[in-house]
Amino acid sequence: MYNKQRLGEILVQRQKVTAEQVKQGLKLQQDKGGRIGEVLISMEACTGVDVAEALSIQLDYPFVQEIDTDKLDLSLLVPLQLGFCRENMILPLQRHESHVDVAIYDPLNFEVLDEIRILLGLEAHPIIAPRGMLIESINAAFERKSRDIGGGFADIDDEDGPSAEEADIESGVKDLIDEDGDDEAPVIRFVNSLFIQAIRERASDIHIEPGEKELRVRFRVDGVLKSVANPPRRFLSSIITRVKIMSELDIAEKRKPQDGRIRIKMAGKDVDIRVATAPSAHGERITMRMLDKSAMKLNVREIGFAPDHLDTLLRLIKRPHGIILVTGPTGSGKTTTLYSCLSEINRPDLNLLTIEDPVEYQLDGISQMQVNPKIDLTFASGLRSYLRHDPDVIMVGEIRDAETAEMAIKASLTGHLVFSTLHTNDAAGAFTRLTDMGVQPFLVASTVAATLAQRLVRRLCPDCKEAYRPNNEELLEIGLTPDDLRYKTPNGHIFRPREGGCDTCVGLGYKGRAGLYELLNVSDPVRRLVMNRADSGTIKREACHEGMRTLREDGAMKVLQGTTSIEEVLRVTAEGFEDEESAA
Repeated sequence: MYNKQRLGEILVQRQKVTAEQVKQGLKLQQDKGGRIGEVLISMEACTGVDVAEALSIQLDYPFVQEIDTDKLDLSLLVPLQLGFCRENMILPLQRHESHVDVAIYDPLNFEVLDEIRILLGLEAHPIIAPRGMLIESINAAFERKSRDIGGGFADIDDEDGPSAEEADIESGVKDLIDEDGDDEAPVIRFVNSLFIQAIRERASDIHIEPGEKELRVRFRVDGVLKSVANPPRRFLSSIITRVKIMSELDIAEKRKPQDGRIRIKMAGKDVDIRVATAPSAHGERITMRMLDKSAMKLNVREIGFAPDHLDTLLRLIKRPHGIILVTGPTGSGKTTTLYSCLSEINRPDLNLLTIEDPVEYQLDGISQMQVNPKIDLTFASGLRSYLRHDPDVIMVGEIRDAETAEMAIKASLTGHLVFSTLHTNDAAGAFTRLTDMGVQPFLVASTVAATLAQRLVRRLCPDCKEAYRPNNEELLEIGLTPDDLRYKTPNGHIFRPREGGCDTCVGLGYKGRAGLYELLNVSDPVRRLVMNRADSGTIKREACHEGMRTLREDGAMKVLQGTTSIEEVLRVTAEGFEDEESAA
């Protein structure tokens, strides 16, 4: 039964607002219009939940504060579009014999309730829900509707795949969840579902790989590949064509590699996708790198540095000049570390410039240049140009040749701080790599302030990791002793992934990644060794003698802390273990 009390009176009665606040709200409502509930929320006198509860009392409608989207009847979403539900703040919940329950923010919007009745063929019974929670539930419900890759394959077994014309889409940013699905061909739905599933599982790469008899789709999640689907091989051409059109590549060129880019939007999240095609023995293959800006951590304090490493690094990156090199293989997080360092020192009184290939993420307040070999814009020429722009700090994406190395040295000698990367296995290897390029050892010794080698290990899932006591053989393999276990861990246990994982980690046992670091702060003894052209092993032994932790030793610390497992540390540090043993 309708409660004749006014909304403001109900809120006062429930002690959510004061009578004075309602009085102020009514005056503001007279001046600017709108509903009193919205006015009180804008005044921060009460919350959206408070207003929704009061409205449910006033209108005698049910109220819901949480919606379990896993229990929704997804068939109710089939005739609806995300844009319609967002605009009208409405979400169908459950179907009954004569009606359908719908969560709605404004139950007095009878026009949209009538539209739901027409679209679903059932009377709509409103259940009042707070705005913020309802928006999140609408996004989650439509993501769940779209993310099931298996559903994408159910329709892909047609006799013929879509033509290039059927697969065409408008240029620009595409909101995958908000896309009308009435005229989508099965392959289009499949490719879209790949992107949605990849984003949901935090995949960094999507691989579409043709075999002799089948087509394989794999995701790289936290650095490890996993198979996700095997669509019929005859749809390879259609899938490749769809991706090429989205990335504006030449669909007729199948003999040579191509590179492109796709920008998509999913539930308000912008994602850049770098696309690379290449011919193979059984047809073209595609690799897509997912760059989710919202998921990238650019805080140097949150990417896994131990306290002593962090203190040293923060001192180094505030130097007025010198070169700081980050080393490691492709995909080891070097760019993220450099971006984090730049974000840490980014201030209005500093001029920060970067030269990258490509520019992966735009950083506010920093000028970023992308190299372009077609017009002879290389790291070296870009760096030469930037030196005329009065920089304080320059980041060079990678030192690949002697010319770039010499320009970085020159920049350092003329009073600039230079960040860059090298592809070497450990921190000490950076010195020998530079001298091998032809840079004079005395220049390397006088300009390089520090080198940082790094790897990425998967973090154990916090919800399902299990404690256990390792045997002595396992401890020895990672360089630990029973005393380390006894005195440096709670209850003498470390952790490992639970077999089968849980929903949080999608069954993997790991969620997210952390860095392992080997920070070599250049001292006078190290500088003398570099000037005398000592090999990397000798330099590393001296650095370890001075207290440097190797990658594996840093990994052992993170095992004791419960961050990762012994298996993970062994996996990512195996290649340099012999060198580390000899250096210790």
